[in-house]
Amino acid sequence: MRIETDRLEIKEFTLDMAYDVHKNSLDEDNRRFVPDEVFETEEDAKETIEFLMSQYGSADGPLVYPVFVKEDNKNIGYVQMVPIDDGKWEIGYHIAKDYTRKGYATEAVTAFLPVVAGVVNTKEVYGICLSENVASKHVLNKCGFEAIFEGLGDYQGEKREIFRSVWKSK
Repeated sequence: MRIETDRLEIKEFTLDMAYDVHKNSLDEDNRRFVPDEVFETEEDAKETIEFLMSQYGSADGPLVYPVFVKEDNKNIGYVQMVPIDDGKWEIGYHIAKDYTRKGYATEAVTAFLPVVAGVVNTKEVYGICLSENVASKHVLNKCGFEAIFEGLGDYQGEKREIFRSVWKSK
């Protein structure tokens, strides 16, 4: 799969992306908000990329794709569609700290969401983040997600203050 916007290209992983994935995962926001997506070594990133590559061509997920800035072909993060409870799907994304506050996450999610929702055959996608993750809540809102819950809930196996929203295809 390949999706292009004015500034970005979303494409499939290759093993030679392991170094960038490792480096992009180490920033403090990633450690704080999605610690299970931190890759301490390049080898850890490579192992995960191998698994993610094995999911391409399937509608089972997780379906994770790196995001590149077209101008310099720089890998700046990823977007993903992940299965959650009862046949439902959740969007996920991370843009490396040096590239935040430029609209890249919103641009990537806006382009990715309808395409991959079609691939997994769903009309609803959930956006779930920690309530304190103001930037992620902002991206979800700009991408057409509607808030459905904010309060104490399960987040990566712990009870935390979460924000849950939903996007519905038109």
